[in-house]
Amino acid sequence: MHRRLTSYTFILGITCLLSACGFQLRGTGDTGTVVPDAWKSMHLITGNPNSEFSRSVQTQFAANGVQWIAREQANYLLTLGPERFSRHNMSLNSEARVAEFELTMRAQFAVRDADDNEVIPATDASVIRQMENDPRNVVGKAEEVRILKSEMRTELAQQIMRRIGFYAASTQ
Repeated sequence: MHRRLTSYTFILGITCLLSACGFQLRGTGDTGTVVPDAWKSMHLITGNPNSEFSRSVQTQFAANGVQWIAREQANYLLTLGPERFSRHNMSLNSEARVAEFELTMRAQFAVRDADDNEVIPATDASVIRQMENDPRNVVGKAEEVRILKSEMRTELAQQIMRRIGFYAASTQ
């Protein structure tokens, strides 16, 4: 009985310490931005509506209460440019092979109101990550890049949502 009480106390103590330091699992936090009701009716204009990036933006906005509706009925029009991904070498190892990469994902967006007035001019959003490279594990690193691109795409969509949400809240 005493052993059980000690283990429960230990678990409770660790839980309190982790919550006190701000620890939280990735993706479990607040979904984010409070968008005023007028901004919850939008239409997405994009060159490729079925791209992973467009779907990620639609999902992120929908999670924040935005409804995607027909252009004629929308209060705001979000124009989304294509995602641009680049990879640059940061350092070389002793064998003159790439030891680290810098991965960058960018996209441009703009918002217009129903009367076609520019509300948010064309703005760039970007996400930058760094990763180590192992030239002997090409397949594993290719998979890591694929996973990182997916995470960066989600983060880029969140960044666009936050920027629009902050702008919308500041104009209320």
